[in-house]
Amino acid sequence: MTGLAAASLSVLAGTASAQQADGGTIFRQRCQMCHVSTPGQRAGLGPNLAGVGGRKAASTDFLYSPALRASGLKWDKPTLDKFLQAPGKMVPGTRMAISVANPADRAALVNYLVSLRK
Repeated sequence: MTGLAAASLSVLAGTASAQQADGGTIFRQRCQMCHVSTPGQRAGLGPNLAGVGGRKAASTDFLYSPALRASGLKWDKPTLDKFLQAPGKMVPGTRMAISVANPADRAALVNYLVSLRK
């Protein structure tokens, strides 16, 4: 491999690593159309996610589906990961329609969500 080719690959690898999943960006691109994340802000089509990490599912003043209210879930990292992978499969009857198929994106999003403080 020539020096130029190796340098080009190195630059491309650095660019790819700089573009790794960022949970805040994913939230703004995929979740913010329905959810808010600022404490005290009025919920949108989905509940306010400030303080979601560690919280019992369907425990805020939002109009949740009966399925989510009855789920008994607590939003820890593994539960959020599984739910975001396939919400309707984990909680049949949930109103949450968006999933995050990419494991790296989902992990970044979960980390972002549990970092949100109430």
